[in-house]
Amino acid sequence: MNPTTTEATSSKLLEEIRETNLAYLMLAQHMIRQERAESLYRLGISGELADMIESLTPGQLLKIAATNLLMCRLRFDEQMVWNLLTGHSRDRSAGTAHAGILMAGKLAEVV
Repeated sequence: MNPTTTEATSSKLLEEIRETNLAYLMLAQHMIRQERAESLYRLGISGELADMIESLTPGQLLKIAATNLLMCRLRFDEQMVWNLLTGHSRDRSAGTAHAGILMAGKLAEVV
């Protein structure tokens, strides 16, 4: 791969990260404003962080989104949760509900 291709790929990746960050922050802010308690659970964030996200201006959202660090992350770091979510069992809703319960327990540990 030549340097120009590498730079273009890197630039494209950074732009995709910025777009993802902006979409995530806008969605998080909307969720928090609509249904705070549910958004804390769904986003896996603390009330303090929710307050900060909720108070961001559009300019601040753009500035934060422009970082080269991905703001959101995968919260399912246990094999059991992945298996429940990706399982092909007949009762998929039960697996999803069980995964939700496990994740709610994780959130309670953090808070």
